[in-house]
Parts: sequence; C-alpha cells; structure tokens
Amino acid sequence: MPGRHQRLDHLLGVIVLFALLLGSSCATTPPKRQDNLCSIFAEQPKWFKAAAKSEKRWGVPIPVQMAFVQRESSFDSRARPPRTKLLGLVPWKRPSSAYGYAQATDGTWKRYQKATRSPFADRNDFADAVDFVGWYNSTSHKQLNIPLNDAERLYLAYHEGFGGYAKGSYRRKPEVQQYANLVAQRATKYAAQLQGCRKKFERKRRFFFF
Repeated sequence: MPGRHQRLDHLLGVIVLFALLLGSSCATTPPKRQDNLCSIFAEQPKWFKAAAKSEKRWGVPIPVQMAFVQRESSFDSRARPPRTKLLGLVPWKRPSSAYGYAQATDGTWKRYQKATRSPFADRNDFADAVDFVGWYNSTSHKQLNIPLNDAERLYLAYHEGFGGYAKGSYRRKPEVQQYANLVAQRATKYAAQLQGCRKKFERKRRFFFF
C-alpha cells in the first residue's frame, strides 16, 4: 500500500500534468494561411473584433496592425527571440526580453500598461497585443509625425524605438529596412483583401456580439 508521501507525489504529478494540458489547450494555433487576412479572420473571428477595436481607439488601420503582428511573431502567442549560443554550441541567453504576439519587451510593455492603465494586459493575449501595436504606432505618429498608414516608417520606429528612429539608426541596418519594406508590402496586400471581406466580419460581429 503506497505511503502518504507517495500519494502526495502522485497527486502533485497529476495536477502538474493537468495544468500543462490545460495550458496547451488554451494556446491559440497560428493561422494556416498567413498571407490572406480574410482567411486569418475566418479562423479567428475574435481577432477581427480586437483589431477593429484597436483601429477605432488609436487610428491605426487593421491591415497595418496585422502586418506588424505577422512580422513579429507569425501569430505565435508565445514567440520569443531564439537563444544565442555560447561558444557556438551551448544554448545561452536570449538577445532581448521580447515576448508574445507583438514581441514587446518587458520595459516597453510596462510603459504601455501604465499609459493605458491596463495593469493586467498580457503579451500572449491577442486583444492586448494588437492594442499595444495600435498604441505604439499612435505614439510614433504623435512624436515622430509618421502617418498612421505608413507601415514602412512605422515599423522602423517600432523596431528601433522612438529615439533610434529619430537618430536614423535604421540607416545603418539594411536588414531592418528590408523587414520594414516587407511589412509595408504585406499591409498593402492585407488592405486589398480586407476590402472584400470586412463587411462580412462586421455583420457577424453585430449579429453574434463576439
């Protein structure tokens, strides 16, 4: 007959396993067709609601927001920068604290929480992450005079920070410039696609209150 400690260990193991299974079941699987915004919203209709709410609050177009999230995390809620390698072999530290859909760093996320009075906002919650993207780009617009539909310049400011963008740090980084150009191309593509399906998702939103 198992002793008390054995039973407790077994119970603890069951609880841990249940927590892991629950966590994995709650994780949202990234969309299969990330090149088509209508397909993305068809898979995740609540994402349309979140992006539309952010657009209304901050003025940043839905296609721009979604192009940012795709670039940063490929819609992976738990995305992190890959670890560096010690001596080229041993997995080591991550290059930054970026995490979640929007790849927001610890410090920038805390500033967002404080500025929006959202202490419980979570980086792996899509609605919070897309609102963060809207807030950050709205701030870039106010501080750097970048148009809210200029995805390329907004992304440069997003990647380099307000100060870095103002100093032109991206000019020495052709890879970052390439990323910004790709974001702009995707935002343009998403915008064209959204024209053909936005009304459908708006009707669903009003009908189902999702």
